[in-house]
Amino acid sequence: MPETLFTKIIAKQIPAKIEYEDENYIAIHDIAPQAPVHLLIITKKVIPTLNDARLEDAQLVGGMFLLAAKLMKKLGYADYRTVFNCGPGAGQTIFHLHLHVLAGRPFTFPPG
Repeated sequence: MPETLFTKIIAKQIPAKIEYEDENYIAIHDIAPQAPVHLLIITKKVIPTLNDARLEDAQLVGGMFLLAAKLMKKLGYADYRTVFNCGPGAGQTIFHLHLHVLAGRPFTFPPG
């Protein structure tokens, strides 16, 4: 599996503003935020896209949403948006599964 920016952050080869870390996830602040709060919840297991997730990854992927809720509560936000970009046509630029969690401003629908 090729190295990505995220594998380097997980390995502490590249600095990042870490909001949370455990054995399964690292949550960092996006360096190009699209909202006042813009976290990336990244799986430590390398899964290139949501399309590459398998049944055995269900708990890991679901846990990303539970972690998002926990972090937003900690940061004082009840209203927030979660987004997976899957593939280059959807705006995915780093092929390592990550969930965008955005808060702190009104959001419109549909996005993009």
